[in-house]
Amino acid sequence: MVLPIRVIAAFLVFLSLLSGRARQLGVPFDGTPGPLNAITDVAGIEVGQTTLISGGGKEAVRTGVTAVWPRGKDFGKQVFGGWFSLNGNGEMTGTTWVEESGLLEGPVMITNTHSVGLVRDSYIKWRVARARKAGIDLTDEWSLPVVAETWDGFLNDVNGFHVREADVFAALESAKGGPVTEGNVGGGTGMVCYGFKGGIGTSSRKAGPYTVGVLVQCNCGRRPQLRIAGVPVGQELPGSEPYAANFRHNGEDVGSIIIVVATDAPLLPHQMKRLARRASLGLARTGSTSGNGSGDIFIAFSTANAEAGRTSGLANLTMMPNDEINPIFEATVQATEEAVVNAMVGADNMTGYDGHTVTALPHDRLQQVLEKYKRLEPHTAGR
Repeated sequence: MVLPIRVIAAFLVFLSLLSGRARQLGVPFDGTPGPLNAITDVAGIEVGQTTLISGGGKEAVRTGVTAVWPRGKDFGKQVFGGWFSLNGNGEMTGTTWVEESGLLEGPVMITNTHSVGLVRDSYIKWRVARARKAGIDLTDEWSLPVVAETWDGFLNDVNGFHVREADVFAALESAKGGPVTEGNVGGGTGMVCYGFKGGIGTSSRKAGPYTVGVLVQCNCGRRPQLRIAGVPVGQELPGSEPYAANFRHNGEDVGSIIIVVATDAPLLPHQMKRLARRASLGLARTGSTSGNGSGDIFIAFSTANAEAGRTSGLANLTMMPNDEINPIFEATVQATEEAVVNAMVGADNMTGYDGHTVTALPHDRLQQVLEKYKRLEPHTAGR
């Protein structure tokens, strides 16, 4: 019996929920996470994902779409935002207007490199249809959606253009608060991270009365670079690396990572850009050097200041003083580091395009390496 694609995808999502997270394995991280240890710990944020897995050989489909809504599925509620490109061998649409206006409208969407245009246009179509249904006239309105990408061509038939309009609609409409599925899901379905299976990962931190949440789509780095909790895990776990000697980018850091940072702290656009930059430090903790071929692009937004998008009159805004922002910076660095590790811990082995196989980070061996360096949390030592 051949199962439908959606059934297979749903089963893989279920498996990823069972696979645990880095903290459950005893990986020590700094800082205090929120209740869910996810970007959805920031009130109002919703995440939706469409996962596409089917076929094999030259027709293997291992891709999808992830959507992060700052204020739920209301595209008219703008938030202050800022973006930063650590290395620009990648794409994130809509960022020129984010830079100019300091505002983010609608969701941040993430997919594979060759589906960016389709996802962008599909969101606009979804937005127009939803507005018409609600009796809202968008005749004089325009939309510059934020859509980002990483390349999944090692596991996915990236030139098959398998992401469809309906898949984008599904990611947008299924978005919700609560736990976020990690690993081989959404836009991260076919991604590789530090020579292990990568994908979607998330984490959060408390910073006084505020929360910082991070979601990543990680497809970056090479095995020897990987460090977890300061331990050279990649060097301790060689072998089974996905990029064979005949692959044209053998040995080079050509992957990418998209990082979405969210907070409920009252920060203005120039401060959001500063926050986006701090994601670089969290990524560096995992071993990345952001190579020439890597697209490492980050966006940050604040759900505070309900009048951020006001179009007339004076807006009543609040701002955290720069001299008090350090805890937010620290939370961003910590949550970014853990989100990357969670993406790998939440992933499973995958075979895809042309028979290419990428193995997941082995949980038991990771624990053994951490224990060797006396970094495994005591209550999980030996498990």
